[in-house]
Amino acid sequence: MAGSRLSSDYWITEYMTEDDVHLHGVERILDFKRTEYQEMSIVRSKTFGAGLVLDGKWQVSERDEFLYHEPLVHTALYQHGAPSRVLVLGGADGGAVREVLKWKSVTKAVQVEIDKVVYDACQEHLGNIHQGCFQNPRAEIRFGDAFEVLEKEGGSWDVIVCDLSDPLEDSPAMNLFTREFFTTCREALAPGGVFVIQAGPVTPPFDDGHARIVRTLGTVFENVTHFFSCTPTYVVPLGFALGSLKPLDTDPEPAKVDAFLAENVDGELRFFDGIALRGLMSPPKYLRDKVAKGETLSTLDDPARYTGTGVKS
Repeated sequence: MAGSRLSSDYWITEYMTEDDVHLHGVERILDFKRTEYQEMSIVRSKTFGAGLVLDGKWQVSERDEFLYHEPLVHTALYQHGAPSRVLVLGGADGGAVREVLKWKSVTKAVQVEIDKVVYDACQEHLGNIHQGCFQNPRAEIRFGDAFEVLEKEGGSWDVIVCDLSDPLEDSPAMNLFTREFFTTCREALAPGGVFVIQAGPVTPPFDDGHARIVRTLGTVFENVTHFFSCTPTYVVPLGFALGSLKPLDTDPEPAKVDAFLAENVDGELRFFDGIALRGLMSPPKYLRDKVAKGETLSTLDDPARYTGTGVKS
């Protein structure tokens, strides 16, 4: 291509549609394993720093992860108001737990990760993301199936954060984007509890899955909203879906939010504040219409699936 200077000899190709791809240049492979559940690569990119790739799909990178982790975590914890017990499902890189622990009210943050191999590799190579959060006495890591943990502990969680990999075919996350799973999570929440999940791309032609997940969540929770953030690693804006057992603040006053955060949160927030929250609570008309006018739901018999896979070359 005229004017282009490419410095990478190794590329991760993400297939977005049948005729659209995105290439991530890789400077160095830090780790690679085929685990019981998936293919894992930890790589270094000149553009985005170290990052985690699962089944050829980029999951997180040092340079822009805050654009994903902060809206995922802080929107939910703010809506709760005084979270004490927080459960994080997935999130092997530790970025979600790192953000949860910034809340002074949190007494326990438990992460459930199905793939210990991936967790261990992230602990070794992605220190700039997890920042040693599991050394905090309030944090705990467990390995196993999310359904089993939820059913065992019952209704004890103030907030459940689903930081899951994409529901691709044969993915360990496939069944965790369904009405049955959302119902299990609702039953595991304490009174006033909040549930949040990453819910796929939000721009055409990729937004059908997002709308389907939000619509499904609305059959389980009385109070539901959806929002998105633009994280360059993911190529397209990525959405989130939030369900609550109490009414949501969907028209926040930025100054009041900032004062609340100053009193209740320790540590730097690079993305999230009152103005950002107001924007998050205002999804565009086309996306609201997409949710409202559709009919299909995501169930164990017919789960939502995200677009494509990735390959390395």
